[in-house]
Amino acid sequence: MKTKNSDKEQPNNPLHGVKLAEILQYLVSEYGWKELGAIIKINSFNNNPTIKSSLKFLRKTPWARTKVENLYLKSIQK
Repeated sequence: MKTKNSDKEQPNNPLHGVKLAEILQYLVSEYGWKELGAIIKINSFNNNPTIKSSLKFLRKTPWARTKVENLYLKSIQK
């Protein structure tokens, strides 16, 4: 049976408990869509960007999600 204390389950995962939507909202507020699209070449960041369309793409595309998560980790460690 799993415990409800998720910190014990993944103590070394800095993304544990952080939703993809929260990550994306943080990056958009930090960089803006234009700069985010320049850093990570994803159409949903460059052409009529929305949180909803970007989340849909990121959930289906592992390489893009990894790039977004890595940028988030670098950004919060500044």
